[in-house]
Amino acid sequence: MTHLGTGTRRRVQLLAAVAAVSTLTALGGCGMLGGTDDGGTPAAGAGESVAATPEDDPAVAPPAEAPPAAAKIDACALVTKGEAEKLAGTALQDPPEKPEDRDTCTYTGAPNGPTAQVEVYVGDGAKKFLDIDRELGHKFTAISGAGDEAYAEDGTVFVSKGGVWACIRLVRSEDPATYRTALETAARTAAGRL
Repeated sequence: MTHLGTGTRRRVQLLAAVAAVSTLTALGGCGMLGGTDDGGTPAAGAGESVAATPEDDPAVAPPAEAPPAAAKIDACALVTKGEAEKLAGTALQDPPEKPEDRDTCTYTGAPNGPTAQVEVYVGDGAKKFLDIDRELGHKFTAISGAGDEAYAEDGTVFVSKGGVWACIRLVRSEDPATYRTALETAARTAAGRL
């Protein structure tokens, strides 16, 4: 006989409770539970509707209060256009106009200039970028003095401070090692702004 662990048993109970509430909601919406067919007479097969509350059913827990929202950080404020141009070693165009507090910022090279682009990501997208590169087996080196943790790979740096991740990616046609020091400096600067 197979025994379920406590965590699995609780998940099963929670899923059963969610399924029961969903079924009751669907039946109520179809007029089969607690509804009326002529404005006063209960519909066929319908009785008084009863909804389970968290107090009635220990398997249905009340929703936890959401933690206070963290202040949004504008990705373009982490790396300014001037800093991006210094990093890329060439003139770059302004990023497209977007509302404040954007989680991505891209400075592109001029159409008639050298290939160059600086991308900045902040928040969940930056962390996902790091996670994907780890899954792909990319080689990382730690960066000292940048936030709570920071890593570099060819052409990209990742930095975390206070649980917020940022990523700076440089696209150039030269050897990425040429820009390693400048990227690490950009990571330290961005960490100071997180």
